[in-house]
Amino acid sequence: MITIENLTKIFGQHVAVDAVSFTADKGDTLGLLGPNGAGKTTTMRMITGYLPPTEGKVLINDIDMFDHPREVKKQIGYLPEQPPLYLDMTVLEYLRYTARIRGVRGTGIKDNINHVAELCGIADKLGRLTGNLSKGYRQRVGLAQALVHNPEILILDEPTSGLDPKQIIEIRELIRNLGKQRTIILSSHILQEVTSVCKKIAIINQGRLVVFDTIENLSHDLETGQRIIVNVAHMDKVNFDTLRSLSYVTQVEKLSDEKLRIVVESGHDMRKTISESLGDMRAGLLEMRTESLSLEDIFLKAVTGA
Repeated sequence: MITIENLTKIFGQHVAVDAVSFTADKGDTLGLLGPNGAGKTTTMRMITGYLPPTEGKVLINDIDMFDHPREVKKQIGYLPEQPPLYLDMTVLEYLRYTARIRGVRGTGIKDNINHVAELCGIADKLGRLTGNLSKGYRQRVGLAQALVHNPEILILDEPTSGLDPKQIIEIRELIRNLGKQRTIILSSHILQEVTSVCKKIAIINQGRLVVFDTIENLSHDLETGQRIIVNVAHMDKVNFDTLRSLSYVTQVEKLSDEKLRIVVESGHDMRKTISESLGDMRAGLLEMRTESLSLEDIFLKAVTGA
């Protein structure tokens, strides 16, 4: 479990992180989002103990990071945006080194390395110099070092950076499985990635926490009306003014040559009326479905208020 209380970091006159508070329980995979320069990486560095806060607390399983740093850091695996590799070491040498400095001893070193090498798809790369690996494989080795001591907490900054589409799918599935028994905080610019692996999100903007909830709750709370997606065969026959004049319709937007978005006030089912209206126009209704707010919509609303 991770508890963040009024976490603040000030560099000179610049407030990079401003009184951020949230919790993540065991089994939670939390997506940490925000625009460039919002304070995400600084927050993650403070959570891992890499950077001391100006004010506030980080509690890992109720233990204060900065009162008991060694004890707490044993429970954390951290993958920064740039994997912390020694390029003149082989993958095996590097994982042995990282296992030892994290307190793994005896036969546990070999067992743990073999386990994480299989998990991360690098078992056939153990003899290679890390400096000779592709960016995607360096990322996998970076993830392996974060897991080699079997931590309860994982902090992952852009974990699929540099991976090809097949590798991205594999690592996402790995993160989903790891998250069943661990607490994970994941930062990514790929919103689809956050949607696929995270249940909760925290959005930071200008150093402040502006959103913290499950994606499902946020989608419901931020909805300003029911969004209906309509596909038609003959867009040229659609009378937009007629659709906008229908009761409870607040917005009609053309998305493509075949697709419309119609927004209706919450609490009113207008699908039959819209279908009949499009039938009268002979627009050729092909499909009608409701649409929830996407994570991109939630992000933009939180950051811009749009």
